[in-house]
Amino acid sequence: MAARKAMVEGVAYRYAQQFEDSEKKFIEAERLASSYQPQIVGEILNNRGALEVEEGKYVAAQETFHRALLLARRQRDQVQEANALTNLGYTSTKQEHFDEALDWNQSALRLSRSLEMKDTVGVILGNMGWNYFDLGDFENAMPLYKEAAEDSERRKIPATQAYWLAGVANSHYALHDYTAAQAILEQALKIARGLDEKSILTKCLNDLSAVELQLGRVDLAEQYNNEALENERTGSDKSGILDSQLVKARIQVFRRHSVDAERIFRAVIQSPKADKPQVWEAQARLAKASDQAGKSVQAQKEYREAIGTVETARQSLNRDEFRLTFLASAIEFYDDYVDFLVAHGRSNDALGVAELSRARTLTEGLASATADDPSAPGESDPQQTARRLSVSLLFYWVGHNQSYLWVVTPAKTSYFKLPSASVIEPIVADYRKALLRMHDAQEDGGAEGKKLFAMLVEPARKLIPPGSRIIVLPAESLYGLNFETLIVPDPQPHFWIEDVTLSTGSSLTMLAASANRPMPKDRTLFLVGDTKPPNPPFAPLPQVADEMKQVRKYFPGGQTKVLEGGSATPTAFLKSNPEQYSYLHFVTHGTASHTRPLESAVILSQEGDSYKLYARDIVKHRLNANLVTISACNGSGTRAYSGEGLVGLSWAFLRAGAHNVIGALWEVSDASTPQLMDAFYRELSQGKDTATALRDAKLSLLHSSDPDSVFRKPFYWAPFQLYSGS
Repeated sequence: MAARKAMVEGVAYRYAQQFEDSEKKFIEAERLASSYQPQIVGEILNNRGALEVEEGKYVAAQETFHRALLLARRQRDQVQEANALTNLGYTSTKQEHFDEALDWNQSALRLSRSLEMKDTVGVILGNMGWNYFDLGDFENAMPLYKEAAEDSERRKIPATQAYWLAGVANSHYALHDYTAAQAILEQALKIARGLDEKSILTKCLNDLSAVELQLGRVDLAEQYNNEALENERTGSDKSGILDSQLVKARIQVFRRHSVDAERIFRAVIQSPKADKPQVWEAQARLAKASDQAGKSVQAQKEYREAIGTVETARQSLNRDEFRLTFLASAIEFYDDYVDFLVAHGRSNDALGVAELSRARTLTEGLASATADDPSAPGESDPQQTARRLSVSLLFYWVGHNQSYLWVVTPAKTSYFKLPSASVIEPIVADYRKALLRMHDAQEDGGAEGKKLFAMLVEPARKLIPPGSRIIVLPAESLYGLNFETLIVPDPQPHFWIEDVTLSTGSSLTMLAASANRPMPKDRTLFLVGDTKPPNPPFAPLPQVADEMKQVRKYFPGGQTKVLEGGSATPTAFLKSNPEQYSYLHFVTHGTASHTRPLESAVILSQEGDSYKLYARDIVKHRLNANLVTISACNGSGTRAYSGEGLVGLSWAFLRAGAHNVIGALWEVSDASTPQLMDAFYRELSQGKDTATALRDAKLSLLHSSDPDSVFRKPFYWAPFQLYSGS
């Protein structure tokens, strides 16, 4: 009883923020329990670790929770084991080791569910939402936050319900849906006002302040922020003070009180309690405030420091899947920096900053797999790259306030201002839907195609005349747009593919590296198809055998490897030395995972429970192919990441080292694809380069001699896109 009494008193002192007294009680409890009641030592350690977390002693807390975990496993106390795993996940989160935190939390979730620890499950789900949010993966964070909030509501725990609702709202905020964020936060605030829990009330007030700032309602934002600051002034919980100060500083910027704003931002930057997202936000917003005050040199320095902080945090992540999403948390500050440089007449420097955000995970992966690292981002000479590749480069930046296009020709670099993301993105979405039903460029569904051409290409049209060879480096929603389908209005409406030869690049850095990298000269083929996956869900493809026959005939006498039927398994592919072949061609089903793009897969024949060649496995096996063709649905992926582009099978093969990849932006037709691929390889066999051969193959469908041919529709010829530049 004495040991448990001391532990409970330690918890009570912790809640009262009397940390010194709390620690004394936990030391006493552990001493007593070690002698008289060893089975509760694990519970004491879990509570003592929670104290150390609140004190900011994260390394000590981690050691304490590890002791609790080892003791729980030794005593076979699965309840305390689940608690220790949960606590280790929380501690890793507080140390900004978000990928490590997810591993701990997933282990805790499995064990807690098996034990039916309903109180713990909801907390873990919410913490996992927090992990994904801090990794910039707002789409995966939102459902976890929602599930945690619903769990709290069912169990009638309004404090955690309000907290997790704020997480849902913050996910909406990060995805720029401010109206939804406001509605949910008002619901959370109503719950929080009925509680004696000042920290949750303060969080709701701060989050609402930020939303109101985005909506331009500065007075209301200030009202909420003042209430939050007063709560913290009069209460004992100061855990949200830095967020309150950041919001206050943003309000001062709106009020043009630059001196006060700078003072507050610098206090946050210098605070030992600030986490990295708070630091880089304060640095970037201070830069913007400095520019507003006419201190452009100081602003430049602060922007650089903010980008440096972001990159340091990103480098601490070990897994590709988390690095992919991370930039979403900070892309708005790159956006501000680009705007700043353009506004100060430094458009080429702005291009360099935009390039800093591009294809980082892709480039780093390729560098780690080769002896020679590509140039550091932003250090390549774009005009020299354009000269070596004999192309014009169209580099896009889709920004919150302003978008830009840089046109890099062998002779010069020019830039043009474009509309903001809020104008461009709805039209892109509408046009993607229209493409699936349009027959030609003169149909009514082409209105959006004409608008996009006018927005995205027309400003620079004089620099890219008919006959140009172009590599497009898209951004944001433009990753899912095939620029070949844009509609040129004159002399009569026609698709842009009829004027130019297009391919897609990931970054200027990768293009510069590709210009110096020799292509394989041999013509060896690795052909995979006619597989035997489970049916359902994957129905047989009647035209597969015909397509494989057509492709194979263009490689006479050369080394050819064919995997087909039941032998075409994932293991068989990986063990067949695919790095030896200059051409890889897959004729099968493909899947694209939106929530986990590295779970996208080529569907092969079943071996045991396995029949998927996952993107995450593809990237681990080095390739040197001149071309990988994924003749399957959604080979390009369905989810675009800030700076990284669409991530799926095409990305994975580029990441593995392929020079060029052909992948599909949407579902492809089993009827038209063999005809398209036959034409493509026929053009290749005549000595044409990959981009020209693919364009001519598409034009053969578009200009079919049969005026009633359904294959003239973009749906049939436009999904396949050429990705270049590894």
